[in-house]
Amino acid sequence: MKPLAQPAAAAAAELTARRQTIAVAESSAGGLISAALLALPGASAYFVGGGVIYTGAAREQLLGLGKEEMRALRPATEAYAKLLADRVRERLGTTWGLAETGATGPSGNRYGDAAGHACIALSGPVELALTLETGSAEREANMWAFARRALELVSEALRKTR
Repeated sequence: MKPLAQPAAAAAAELTARRQTIAVAESSAGGLISAALLALPGASAYFVGGGVIYTGAAREQLLGLGKEEMRALRPATEAYAKLLADRVRERLGTTWGLAETGATGPSGNRYGDAAGHACIALSGPVELALTLETGSAEREANMWAFARRALELVSEALRKTR
């Protein structure tokens, strides 16, 4: 978790100081976002839970998002990431919901996105969403980059609510 220690610690310190909580719905990062937040002592003060929402079955069973709600959405978009962030926040009753979805590589996803494409969204007192394009086809490197950017987004949002 060393590559994610600094952004995770920054987000964790701010969440703890504010007595706020976070839930995570990640996909292409494969659990790295949650692991980075949980690797810090005192994680139970701010981390409520989350999941790796890697398939439609996981999305439906863990977040309650069925085919009807997905009809107008395409995965790996900012709008989809926002929906996931909203839903994980709602279901776990947290201050913040963080979601990531994308294409790690070595090839793109079935929706036409190139490897290295990720959309990240944060739901809460401030709503943010962004698209990250690493330009890399290296799967593991992309997973780390997606997780780092997601954690940085949390800190950015917390700074905006000071």
